Parts: sequence; C-alpha cells; structure tokens
Amino acid sequence: MPGCRSYVVARDPANADAVYVTEVWETSEAHRASLTLPAVKEAIAQGRPLIAGFEKIAETEPVGGIGL
Repeated sequence: MPGCRSYVVARDPANADAVYVTEVWETSEAHRASLTLPAVKEAIAQGRPLIAGFEKIAETEPVGGIGL
C-alpha cells in the first residue's frame, strides 16, 4: 500500500492466543489514508471477529534498521 514500509504479523511463542502486528508507515497520514481503501476495510471487517481486544498499542518513531 502507498506509504507502507513494513507490515509484519508474528505469533507469540509463549502465548498461542496472541499475535503481534508491527507496521511502519512513511507518515501517519499515509496510514490513515490506507484505512479508507476498500480492501483494507474488508480485511478489517473479516479480522474483527478474531480480535478479542488490544492490550497494548504503541506508536513509535523508527530511527533506523535493516529494511527501513
């Protein structure tokens, strides 16, 4: 998607019921714009029943690393 630099879904080896989603976007505006796309809205609608809740949400500012 435009502006998405990385999108990773990972399992938690210590908790079979937990997953982590890590996203890196060029700007917060690019992320917000992605949420208006029909394909993203459909994916969210399909995934919502699988989500019991969000225990932690952290917004960070990457400063470097491989792939960025």
